[in-house]
Amino acid sequence: MKWQGRRQSDNVEDRRGMSTGGKVVAGGGAIGIIILLLNLFGGETGQNIGNLLEQTQTQQTTTQTEQRELTQEEKVVGEFVSTMFADNEDTWQKIFQENNMEYRFPKMVMFTDAVETACGSASAASGPFYCPGDEKVYMDLAFFNELQTRFGAKGGDFAIAYVIAHEVGHHIQTVLGTSNKVRQLQSKMNQIQGNKLSVALELQADFYAGVWARYNQQNLDADDIDEALSAAEAVGDDAIQERMQGHVEPESFTHGTSEQRKYWFMKGYKTGDIKQGDTFTELE
Repeated sequence: MKWQGRRQSDNVEDRRGMSTGGKVVAGGGAIGIIILLLNLFGGETGQNIGNLLEQTQTQQTTTQTEQRELTQEEKVVGEFVSTMFADNEDTWQKIFQENNMEYRFPKMVMFTDAVETACGSASAASGPFYCPGDEKVYMDLAFFNELQTRFGAKGGDFAIAYVIAHEVGHHIQTVLGTSNKVRQLQSKMNQIQGNKLSVALELQADFYAGVWARYNQQNLDADDIDEALSAAEAVGDDAIQERMQGHVEPESFTHGTSEQRKYWFMKGYKTGDIKQGDTFTELE
């Protein structure tokens, strides 16, 4: 993707290289795997891991912090992430203005290993996620190595750009009130019914990522969309379950199948119209 020389966001906080003692959720083992599966291209921690976070936060917080110098490669990746976040800011501010709405910018925190959020403590095993409590996107960039080596996605910078746009999509849902409505409905449903709404919420975030890509197509390289689709395919619920447990349980899906994720991203990319993203009606 063409990105050098463009504006970088002022709303990105880089905490990489900082290692802080204290409560760390999902540091490894079974809990780490569970949260990783629930939150690959994760949704909002308030819905997917909030309860699990509360159940596993048993260690006491300390204030000891260690810091190391970032490598040159890490610095370049950080600049890329900040540029992509700025692209999302510009795109969604424009879209909201076109629809006579007011947009508020989210923030992003890049971290290493573990982080404290308004939604609780989390570790790199959570995958990238958005916290509605503080309206921040959290990313440990080591996740993308996992995505490629463990889940078979193609490499490339646009896979990172896609994930960022997906998480900003969850912020769009917060601003528009969609997420709050879904949580209210889920509180009155059983697990299977609630899972269907979670799928719709995630697919809509994929759709919003596609809309963002449409508005930025002048900056795309030839292989960028293929990279996004490869990432979407790798983290479909069916693909993850088949890889991790050897069989698929559709009633437990929370993010959608590989085909669904690719379909909604491409629908957003082809239409560029936020009014075409009613995943909830189409999944009924």
